[in-house]
Amino acid sequence: MIAVAVAAAAFLTTLLGGWTARHAGDRRHLALGLAAGLMLGVVAFDLLPEALETAGGELFGVPQALLAAAVGFLAVHVVERSVAIHRAHEGEYAPHTHPVAATPPRGAPERGIGVAAAGAMVLHSLMDGLAIGAAFQIGGGVGAAVAVAVVAHDFADGFNTYTLVRTYGNDRRRAAVFVAADALAPVAGASLTLVLTVPDHLLGLYLGLFSGFLLYLATSDILPEAHSPHPNRATLACTLAGTALMWVVAGLSH
Repeated sequence: MIAVAVAAAAFLTTLLGGWTARHAGDRRHLALGLAAGLMLGVVAFDLLPEALETAGGELFGVPQALLAAAVGFLAVHVVERSVAIHRAHEGEYAPHTHPVAATPPRGAPERGIGVAAAGAMVLHSLMDGLAIGAAFQIGGGVGAAVAVAVVAHDFADGFNTYTLVRTYGNDRRRAAVFVAADALAPVAGASLTLVLTVPDHLLGLYLGLFSGFLLYLATSDILPEAHSPHPNRATLACTLAGTALMWVVAGLSH
């Protein structure tokens, strides 16, 4: 029951993160810059280290978790190219042409990427809940360390979930629904540990896959979108601050 109570705290911090992203207003470029930094920090300091530790094993000399990350990165890249999604800010980097219109309207395929990304965030939060429950089964000290990490970075999860859904053209109601689902997911995951156990190897591969997914979205979409309307130092500072914040969170959890 302690694990469920900790997951309830994660529920509140996730909602707070979503609320913060929702009220960014005309400072959206700063919010996007912060979101990109948080996403990069989550990948570098949380997801990938955990994936490398739990997945184990190598394939042709490369850790399976890193292969999963590469698959995740390339999968979302292929999906974007297959549905001819190109952001308007691409033109700011180099002149180029495409066989389809350079700036097509935001339709169902693009909105679907935002939904898929948010769905992955929800699944990740479910895994967070499972991690809390499993850690408390090992011992109180381990459980407390994992709890600090999850509760702290779930603010970033809520922030990123809302940002991802809205960035890809979905309305605020849909974004709010996914933030609510993301907030509930740790509670559900912690409750599930009372009846089941997730194999470490599968969890590690999933974390690697999700790392690649987030890395692509942060670098290919979120960062260019943040800098295209307001390419200023404040946006860059928000990105650096978000990454540094996740470094501190990761350090405190160990």
